[in-house]
Amino acid sequence: MSNEETFETKITNAKTILEKLMDPALPMNESVKAYEQGMSELKIAEKMLEQAQLQIQIIKNQDQ
Repeated sequence: MSNEETFETKITNAKTILEKLMDPALPMNESVKAYEQGMSELKIAEKMLEQAQLQIQIIKNQDQ
């Protein structure tokens, strides 16, 4: 993750890659690379979301 990108940035990057993948003129090898990059962005975003959910749960548990 470069320079502490945000969850929103990762989702935006994945959307941009999806738009690129929808181009029928995109060569197969570039499609595969874009797919891999998009999946990587989504995995990182998912981890960020899981961390945020864990932090929320910890805060909720502290209040009890």
